[in-house]
Amino acid sequence: MARRSAGILVHRNGDNGPEVLLGHMGGPFWANKDEAAWSIPKGEHTEDEPPEAAARREFLEELGLPAPEGELVSLGEARQSAKVVAVWALSGSVDLERVVPGTFQLEWPPRSGKFAEFPELDRVAWFDLETAAVKLVKGQRVFLERLAAHLS
Repeated sequence: MARRSAGILVHRNGDNGPEVLLGHMGGPFWANKDEAAWSIPKGEHTEDEPPEAAARREFLEELGLPAPEGELVSLGEARQSAKVVAVWALSGSVDLERVVPGTFQLEWPPRSGKFAEFPELDRVAWFDLETAAVKLVKGQRVFLERLAAHLS
């Protein structure tokens, strides 16, 4: 059975149209990458956890803040490598100055027996949809298209 992940794509009206909140993935693999190195705040969940609840929990874990209040609008699911990712759109705002990312442990350097702690997301930012399409990992770009269709 495929692993399951759930996330929330927060969006707002910017000066030049819709903007979305993305996080740059933390850890040494992503440190020097920018294009296709950003993600919708999301994470894995078990079959017995409702996906919407998992999406809210993961948002809190990854950003250190609860998701904005408001109605979640399903953007459906998409396969991203070995996972099935479900994403919900949420209109709202997030104060980037208040973000305190969660962390994870990773053996680093590989096969060294030493473990280091890295942020889940090392930075977050708002992007217009065109820029977000370049920044976002390929498997999640479909959610930008679905959001654009929902907003039109």
